[in-house]
Amino acid sequence: MGHLNLPASKRNPRQWKLLDIITAIFFGLVLLFFLLVFTPLGDSMAASGRQALLLSTSDPRQRHRLVSLVELGHHHKPIEACPANSVDHMPCEDPRRNSQLSREMNLYRERHCPLPDEMPLCLIPPPPGYKIPVQWPESLHKIWHSNMPHNKIADRKGHQGWMKEQGPHFIFPGGGTMFPDGAAPYIEKLGQYIPLTGGTLRTALDMGCGVASFGGSLLSEGILALSFAPRDSHKAQIQFALERGIPAFVLMLGTRRLPFPAFAFDFIHCSRCLIPFTAYNATYFIEVDRLLRPGGYLVISGPPVQWPKQDKEWADLQAVARALCYELIAVDGNTVIWKKPDGDSCLPNQNEFGLESCDESNDPSNAWYFKLRRCVTSTSSVNGEHPVGIIPKWPDRLTRAPSRALVVKNGIDLFRADTRRWTRRVAYYKNTLNLKLGSPAVRNVMDMNAFFGGFAAALVSDPVWVMNVVPARKPLTLGVIYDRGLIGVYHDW
Repeated sequence: MGHLNLPASKRNPRQWKLLDIITAIFFGLVLLFFLLVFTPLGDSMAASGRQALLLSTSDPRQRHRLVSLVELGHHHKPIEACPANSVDHMPCEDPRRNSQLSREMNLYRERHCPLPDEMPLCLIPPPPGYKIPVQWPESLHKIWHSNMPHNKIADRKGHQGWMKEQGPHFIFPGGGTMFPDGAAPYIEKLGQYIPLTGGTLRTALDMGCGVASFGGSLLSEGILALSFAPRDSHKAQIQFALERGIPAFVLMLGTRRLPFPAFAFDFIHCSRCLIPFTAYNATYFIEVDRLLRPGGYLVISGPPVQWPKQDKEWADLQAVARALCYELIAVDGNTVIWKKPDGDSCLPNQNEFGLESCDESNDPSNAWYFKLRRCVTSTSSVNGEHPVGIIPKWPDRLTRAPSRALVVKNGIDLFRADTRRWTRRVAYYKNTLNLKLGSPAVRNVMDMNAFFGGFAAALVSDPVWVMNVVPARKPLTLGVIYDRGLIGVYHDW
């Protein structure tokens, strides 16, 4: 049989088509490889993929594996930066989430954390143009505008001396709403009624602090003030305080106890903090009383103290103070000063607020996510001698082992050993590890597991302040830290 001869181009068309496809795929893969490896496109796509992994909650198992690797130190790749719009992110302070909560007792302004699977696994970026912060003590008076590019407070409060924009800086004249001429003359006025010098008072709490100029000015008097304010319309106020090198904390007095032990502060101050002290049967005044050391001083400036159209609120505030046997030291304009009694309150007395003493089952120093109690803390409920005037003056109290150290077994001996240990360790940090402790380069320090505060005590002569954190699941030793004249908070990592 004869054969039909076809042109070469018409032979095996199916075979040639398949080879073309395979060849195209091969060269396409080679081209994609070069694009990913040798061009910025690859870096961008990889970063986007990693970012999606870090932020995604669609695969909890993948997320949990990544978290485990990070916590164990086995994740050797860099953690990516969060999106640029997260520069002002504050953990557990999401205004969108909180706005859906109840306004009752300011619940929506308190700390509310997302579920673990909703937390971002990325690094918060600095703002564009961020610079190494102005060093202490110059930072008390000015900071870089680019580090905190928020003009709202300067625009609204500049006439009250809070802060002003000046060239590349924000400057802080030291004023406040109730002391627009500066904190210094205001503190001088308070000094006529309160022993602000000489070491009698050491720890202070400034409630609703703004940019913390009052607390910053007290440092020169040897008083260590912890200033707090909520994240509100002036969302950056605590960030400004920290950038200045002033001890500060984002916090709200709402439905829970503040995260401090009983009898922590020698002096509590409110300058137009607008806390409704007598609301809810004086629950907020009772919480302030829990925190104030016996013999300590309470100062309230602004509403409702002799304030127009607030006669009833002012009368109620005085009634609560009388029910708790607070001594009225002075009413100077719109400022009132009380002194807490040294011993137990004069309760149980008949009073219009129905105030009663707490029972023995109440631990007044248990304050991490602990609901406010409408009962008054008795002095005898906390072991030891705490009144101002009896506790040693500063700086002697720093090295004296307080009786509250007995919250742990052999606490007094442990206190002394811990003090010696941290003296050695800090010397090693400075001399061998060459950490810049003791230099103006380091100002804000956090001790994440403070125990008795030995680390902070060893740094007391350096130009730093230490936020001593006592984990809430460990022995409640934060009272010891305050008895030493240091400051800190409870937290649960």
